[in-house]
Amino acid sequence: MNRDIDATIEVVGVHKRFGPQAALDRMTFTVRPGRVTGFVGPNGAGKSTTMRVILGLDAADSGSALVGGRPYRSLPEPLRHLGALLDASALQPSRTARNHLLWQAHSQGLPAARVDEVVEQAGLGQAARRAAGGFSLGMRQRLGIAAAMLGDPPVLMLDEPFNGLDPDGIVWMRGLLTALAREGRAVLVSTHLMGELEGTADHLVVIGRGKVLADTGVRELLASVSDGLVTVRTSERARAEAALRGAGATVRAVGPDTLGVSGLADEHAVAVLGRNAVPFSEVVVHRASLEEAYMDLTRDAVEYRGVPAAGESAC
Repeated sequence: MNRDIDATIEVVGVHKRFGPQAALDRMTFTVRPGRVTGFVGPNGAGKSTTMRVILGLDAADSGSALVGGRPYRSLPEPLRHLGALLDASALQPSRTARNHLLWQAHSQGLPAARVDEVVEQAGLGQAARRAAGGFSLGMRQRLGIAAAMLGDPPVLMLDEPFNGLDPDGIVWMRGLLTALAREGRAVLVSTHLMGELEGTADHLVVIGRGKVLADTGVRELLASVSDGLVTVRTSERARAEAALRGAGATVRAVGPDTLGVSGLADEHAVAVLGRNAVPFSEVVVHRASLEEAYMDLTRDAVEYRGVPAAGESAC
């Protein structure tokens, strides 16, 4: 990685309309080096449009999108600055995987040896001389990652990189994203798989209806939406409830041997039960998942919502 290149993406006040529809409405955020930034939002929120504006594929009506302080289209040998995967199917199907990468490398003045390096890094060594048109979605994703890595760029932007990957591929992708950020690169990942981001992303930009709804660290976001509910499992529910209420907690039954406790930290609940000699087998703090936090943030920004099946409730 060329550490002399500024490894940031800056989106400042970007507005973009398609006819009467505002796709992006004063979109502003920064992707910083050394961390994985998740870029999430409902369908139609503006994620793909934002990434296309960053790459100069769509022109913003106003505002700016800069890579290392410059418009992407003005960069010499742009693959050395930013590697992107927007569409894993954007390839010539009769061309082999290696040749697909070779012509991209040639356009940037990169040696053939670099192609072989990224082929191995993406786990495509045995398939490199096969026609890419016969690849599965997961293999095309790996090929797209290899192409994004060709220029050893300090900035990477990946749209739905987990799509089509098998469990082994998902584990590989998680490790790759974490390793790239650890090397000091800025990594922007758009995905609908909140579970994958929860174990991978350091930061989140959540958008809805073309606007930024949250620009925050993952830990900070989870802490802000966690309700602080403590569940206590005990064989003597009545005694436990009396002791916890006496300590000022709000208590409700959530199961035959389980209480939900709020207004009292878990360690304090343990101390209260201990002082009152109330037996218990488990005290657990409920912490919101990233999916719960995301659903809470975007609840009013979903444009395409299906009708729940009978017996289900709408989100």
